[in-house]
Amino acid sequence: MSELPGGMPPATRDLAGRAGAPSPASWPGRARLALSFVVNVEEGAEMALTSGDHRNEPTYEAREEVVGHPDPCMESHFGYGSRVGLWRILDAFDAHGVKATFSSCGRAVAATPVLAAAPHARGHEVSAHGWRWESHAGMAEATERAVIAATVAAIRDATGERPVGWHTRSASSVNTRRLLLEEGGFLYDSDNYDDDLPRLMPRPDGAPHVRLPYAFDTNDMRFAPGGGFVQPEDFSRYCIGAIDWLLAEGGPRMLSIGLHLRIIGRPARMAGLDAVLRHVAGREDIWVARRCDIARHWLTQEAL
Repeated sequence: MSELPGGMPPATRDLAGRAGAPSPASWPGRARLALSFVVNVEEGAEMALTSGDHRNEPTYEAREEVVGHPDPCMESHFGYGSRVGLWRILDAFDAHGVKATFSSCGRAVAATPVLAAAPHARGHEVSAHGWRWESHAGMAEATERAVIAATVAAIRDATGERPVGWHTRSASSVNTRRLLLEEGGFLYDSDNYDDDLPRLMPRPDGAPHVRLPYAFDTNDMRFAPGGGFVQPEDFSRYCIGAIDWLLAEGGPRMLSIGLHLRIIGRPARMAGLDAVLRHVAGREDIWVARRCDIARHWLTQEAL
């Protein structure tokens, strides 16, 4: 092979996937789309000097970091999600008979167990979202192993069940998935953004581990300044557009819609979530399911 520009080798990861070939898999009943609502529970896990962290969280509706002093403004913004947003979102799901996955930071649950206990009591899945609301990129292996264990323990203590799903905020480390597989209790992770369907990989014991796709576009995080969503119908039109397009492709497909207690839970935005729930609830061609149920179903499929 001739020398490549800059001396860099070509990418070795799979960038082709199915190369346009249809999947032989299917969803339950007549569904062509598996739809996953993911509620990110991060309130109390954000960076804060008052929590013993080395800095304050700089990211919310207004992007400003308070350096060297506690930031009660930022803490209060996050607090809205746990004090108000949680209950508003739970009631909306109940009104439409929808079950979701609450992707929960361990430190948030340890400090406020009701953040996990309340969704669990209403039949939602509580999955793991790290200990703090932080990227794992560059995290030391021993630290990350402890983070995974602490997050599992906090959710188990609050709900009586261990989480079977994991999603890292932003970038995972080069060790994250291996550590999840070695931990042994995880059925799936959501650190995957490159497909519209799940896929399998082997665990050390040979059993399959499911990689579920997630998305940052069909996500209420785009209500942040410059993110593209302003009015509630911006969110609903975008998500419904994705749903309808995937259905038109014929399936099977999977779509994740990301939510946050402190973001979509604001009263001016809830109509956007309600519109999406009205569009999908009770339809035969859409399977609205918890991520653990999607992962378990995927394990039943052949020739994936």
